[in-house]
Amino acid sequence: QVQLVESGGGLVQAGGSLRLSCEVSGRAISIFTMGWFRQAPGKEREFVAVISWSGGLTDYEDSVKGRFTISRDNAKNTAALQMNSLKPDDTAFYYCAADKFGRGSRAFYEYDYWGQGTQVTVSS
Repeated sequence: QVQLVESGGGLVQAGGSLRLSCEVSGRAISIFTMGWFRQAPGKEREFVAVISWSGGLTDYEDSVKGRFTISRDNAKNTAALQMNSLKPDDTAFYYCAADKFGRGSRAFYEYDYWGQGTQVTVSS
């Protein structure tokens, strides 16, 4: 059974940084394309970033480009999201997700496995 567990969320002031981690168990992470999504209260879940199985291809939502960096360490079965220059608008519950078909999609419904999420709160 594949399980994803996020960590690293918390409360930070605007302009600060956080690093989210996603640990995958049950299967080798190397077979998955990994994505990060977020959901703010009253809003739909939205795409943040995605990384290919090799790490060679990435894609970012426009509002986080240049501030967030997605990465992965297949040897450690982990993925990460480094978030810099955080803004209050980045406040949301952040989820990592795994796509076993390698689509690299921005659509949440094309991901097969999800973590439980971690809260990120950015104060102004």
